[in-house]
Amino acid sequence: MTDSHAFRHVPMLHGKIQDPETSRFRDMHDRYAELDRAAAEQGRENWRLSHEAREATRVDALAGREGRDVWVFGYGSLIWDPAVRFDEVRRAVASGFRRRFCMHLEGGRGSPERPGLMASLDRTEGRICDGVALRIPAARVTEETRIMWMREMITGAYVPAFIPLSTPQGDIEALAFLVKHGDERYCDCSDAEAARRIAFAEGTLGTNLEYLAQLVRHLDMLGIHDAEMTDLHAAVMSVRQAQA
Repeated sequence: MTDSHAFRHVPMLHGKIQDPETSRFRDMHDRYAELDRAAAEQGRENWRLSHEAREATRVDALAGREGRDVWVFGYGSLIWDPAVRFDEVRRAVASGFRRRFCMHLEGGRGSPERPGLMASLDRTEGRICDGVALRIPAARVTEETRIMWMREMITGAYVPAFIPLSTPQGDIEALAFLVKHGDERYCDCSDAEAARRIAFAEGTLGTNLEYLAQLVRHLDMLGIHDAEMTDLHAAVMSVRQAQA
């Protein structure tokens, strides 16, 4: 259980974040085996990064930061289920980025028959993305980032990068997982298409709508108003009601 002192800057989140020790993302080995079996049944080969290739991207991203605490920017599910142990969490703002549902999703909260969309961080001039920054202490960085990489870098559809963040307690630099525009999973779909996908997508981790609803709920807890996410949630509910 994360110590309550870690939530001193955002007490409204205390008790509202999944305990890392009980998160299903804490140990991804069974999940990888499950995904590999599904891919084999569908005839998909080389669908993910090898463990060696994934680890190489982690080492490369963290090069030169040995022995230092690492901040991580949470803009999606890392807000409510980070699965990593951290010593501090703050409100944080990334300038020049926006939160978008723009990653094609056929597993987890989608399926090949009804693909969903995953939230990503996209470079967008003139925009901002509000979220949280989680501080992983230096002694835990290797262990915790390995866990995070197994979750976020399954296919290599993200670009791990350190970006500047503004927080009420001062400016910091944090690790963020940015969408890769050239990746086959990047999906620049219309708002209407995004709403249609999210409305009915479901996978082994639950529905795509549950993910979006959790995001909107936790942004509200933090006092963050993201009109794009609120409007998307309303559009998804309208689609579902029209099909009821």
